Amino acid sequence: MKELLYSTGDTWTGLILRITAGMIMLPHGAQKMFGLFGGFGFSATVNFFTETMKLPWLIAVMVIVIEFFGAIGLIIGIGTKIWAAGFIAVMLGAIMTTNYPHGFFMNWFGTQQGEGFEYHLLVIGICLALMISGGGKYSADTLIAY
Repeated sequence: MKELLYSTGDTWTGLILRITAGMIMLPHGAQKMFGLFGGFGFSATVNFFTETMKLPWLIAVMVIVIEFFGAIGLIIGIGTKIWAAGFIAVMLGAIMTTNYPHGFFMNWFGTQQGEGFEYHLLVIGICLALMISGGGKYSADTLIAY
C-alpha cells in the first residue's frame, strides 16, 4: 500500500505539475489559514463555510487544511497523491457549492454574478495527472516509497 501511495517516477513532469499546483494553491490556503493576501483567516473562514454555506464544521476545517498544508506537501513532494486527491475533492466541492451556477468561464470582465469553474477543472486535471505520475523528480515521496 505504501508503494502505491508514494510511488513516483523520476520525471520533470511530476515536479512541474506539483510545484505549479502547490504554488497556485498556497496563497488560497494562506488566505483561509492566516488571512494573508486579502483573506479572512481561519475563524472567519470556518464561520463563513458553516453559517453562510451551511457546510459541516469538519468539512470547513478540512478545506483549509488541504489548501494550506496540501499546497506545502505538493511543493515538497510529500504525500503527493494523497494531497492531489484532497485537492480534487476540494475543487469538486467548490464547483458544486459555488461555481457551477455561474458557468464555465471565470468572471474576467465583472459581468457575471460569480466565478465560473474553468480554474477548478484545471486544478483537477493537474491533480489527476499527479495521482497517476506521482511527484516526480526531487519528490520527498521517493524517500517513503522505497
